[in-house]
Amino acid sequence: MRRTFLFFGVIVAFTAAGFGQRVENRSRTTIGYISAGGIVENSGRSTLGYINPDGRVENSGRSTLGYINTEGRIENANRSTIGYIGDDGRVEDRGRSTIGYVDSNGRVENASRSTIGYAEGIDPRHAALFFFFFFKPDD
Repeated sequence: MRRTFLFFGVIVAFTAAGFGQRVENRSRTTIGYISAGGIVENSGRSTLGYINPDGRVENSGRSTLGYINTEGRIENANRSTIGYIGDDGRVEDRGRSTIGYVDSNGRVENASRSTIGYAEGIDPRHAALFFFFFFKPDD
């Protein structure tokens, strides 16, 4: 259940910022970055992990945290399903309950379709992976 709130517990905005797409919380404070090459960094530019082209998600030590397959199923390191993101931008938990949306314009919405942020210029799958694997509520 905690992961459900991780994705939509903050307002996020992804905007072009030199080394990658900047991730901001609801007060517009930068909490991280995702580069075009899949490097995930915190706000201090320390590497948190990697989103690899094959769908494998790794921590900074290169240990596997999870996976996303071509159909949008998100799995943990043990290959258990923890969520989904569809081609339509619908984000679901493992029970297939909708927890939010990312539309084609980059708008991020909660399950009630209220806008809570933006994911402009970034693959919606990477946005989902950031929140499933790297975001910590106390950041």
